[in-house]
Amino acid sequence: MYADGAGSWLLAEDKGPEGVACVDDAARAFVLLCDLWRETKLARLRSWAEGLLDFVLYMQGDDGRFRNFVHDWDGTINEDGPTSYPGSTFWQARGVRALAKAHVLLRDERVAMPLARGFSWAAENAAPPDVRAIHVLAAVDLVRAGLTPVLRETLDGWCDEIASCRSGDVLMNSPDEKGEPHLWGHVQEGVLAEAGVILDRPELVAVARRSALAFIVPQIEIAFAGPMVQPYAVASAVYVMDRLHAATGEAAFATLRDHARAWFDGRNTAGLPVYDRANGRVNDGIDHGRLNLHSGAEANIVAGQALLPEVVARVADMLADVAQELPV
Repeated sequence: MYADGAGSWLLAEDKGPEGVACVDDAARAFVLLCDLWRETKLARLRSWAEGLLDFVLYMQGDDGRFRNFVHDWDGTINEDGPTSYPGSTFWQARGVRALAKAHVLLRDERVAMPLARGFSWAAENAAPPDVRAIHVLAAVDLVRAGLTPVLRETLDGWCDEIASCRSGDVLMNSPDEKGEPHLWGHVQEGVLAEAGVILDRPELVAVARRSALAFIVPQIEIAFAGPMVQPYAVASAVYVMDRLHAATGEAAFATLRDHARAWFDGRNTAGLPVYDRANGRVNDGIDHGRLNLHSGAEANIVAGQALLPEVVARVADMLADVAQELPV
């Protein structure tokens, strides 16, 4: 989860040690690997994803809630740590989204009941908009696949929750947030644009467009010049621009998406690549104009999602190289 530039393990400084593996990162990595497998059909990627799914299923309780961390490699679950407790949390939403992805792509027979429990808990309990947005991503996967049309009503309601929590035109991460929202994990505009198309609700796309123009586009234009910028913030902006381009057909959003992606290759205040292509490693961000040399799980996973077309192309090239080396 936390690692320096050489790959050595680090402890979280702000919360202290909570465990050795977490749903938060495992679920996100699972989604990325599923998307890569869908595009490449590489068996190794599916096998890796299935191993992560085992862990995600292990961490869900009978009530549908997820604990985040295991204390040790014996699998002792951290029941109440400050970033492990069950509730309306990011790891709860990401666990549910991973189960939805498994249901749609892998058709794993173990997933249906845990997914139903997770969705039921999400629908019955309040969540801030940045967490609710991940629930929407899970619902969109299921509705698009035509598996659970009953979810459309729930999806409608969740989108209304997100759209109503804003300051002026800007969508907020929570009702209690003061000032400008943080961009880390801020994907509300993207999920409203995507869901708006599926639900045939153009007003949701309009809300998303106005918020993106007021909040996210200016940050892309100045190359994310804040004091501390993490890959998850930039990846969130990439996703939002990509979904707005798909929903509106406006070429400007595709250009902005590409400008945001360029942050990983040096379009940033440090003027240095955040993605070390030679070593296949993504640094943890830019801190006050300097490259953060650490390289944790989140940075690498979200960069893989932001750069997914390139990652798929690189996997295809590697497969082609391997095929040429095989004897006829």
